[in-house]
Amino acid sequence: MAHPDGTPVRVLVVDDEPDLAEVLAGVLGYEGWQVRTAGDVATAVAEARSFRPDAVVLDVMLPDGDGLAVLRELRAGQPDVCVLFLTARDSVEDRIAGITAGGDDYVTKPFSLEEVLARLRGLLRRAGMTRARGDAAVLTVGDLVMDEDAREVTRGGEVVELSPTEFELLRYLMRNPRRVLSKTQILDHVWSYDFGGQAHVVELYISYLRRKIDAGREPMIHTVRGAGYLLKAAPW
Repeated sequence: MAHPDGTPVRVLVVDDEPDLAEVLAGVLGYEGWQVRTAGDVATAVAEARSFRPDAVVLDVMLPDGDGLAVLRELRAGQPDVCVLFLTARDSVEDRIAGITAGGDDYVTKPFSLEEVLARLRGLLRRAGMTRARGDAAVLTVGDLVMDEDAREVTRGGEVVELSPTEFELLRYLMRNPRRVLSKTQILDHVWSYDFGGQAHVVELYISYLRRKIDAGREPMIHTVRGAGYLLKAAPW
């Protein structure tokens, strides 16, 4: 997995456990990716500014703060960077906090290295890091248009800014217009792995899309109670 121009993917690993950070760096480096590590907020922010990573593996708890502080800095400078949280917390509230703050995904410690690698690959694919050139497609549903190659979305001619995960969710909906998609189907196709039945994550991202796609307009994203969600063109 590399950029379309053949250059390696850049990943920043942020964890205050040196042994864990070293192991993760080794596994990711074996994939041919460029990897740097950091053990605290200050170092992570400095590395992010100089390294400009495509993805960040980010521990929630750090000695001089928390991962959310790093995330805020990352999003300010690189709004499209993929962020995978590492957390020892297992409550729904903590996981939602990370996603709500702008994280794209999370794994709960202890985790397998294969799981971290698989989830990073999924995030990078959704962000278009490895998309082959020449595979461009334009999806159109009513006045909603998605240029998959340019990764641009407009509604009524106005540009809609989306995160990588929001983009992938909308793409799945637009590829299946007027079809009811269950939360399970969305988890399987958008997140590409078993998310542990955490359907509330789908609800959260659907709410994000509605704010960006439907706000102030005739709604296109609809809830079918007990069944799922569908996207259809708004009436003229």
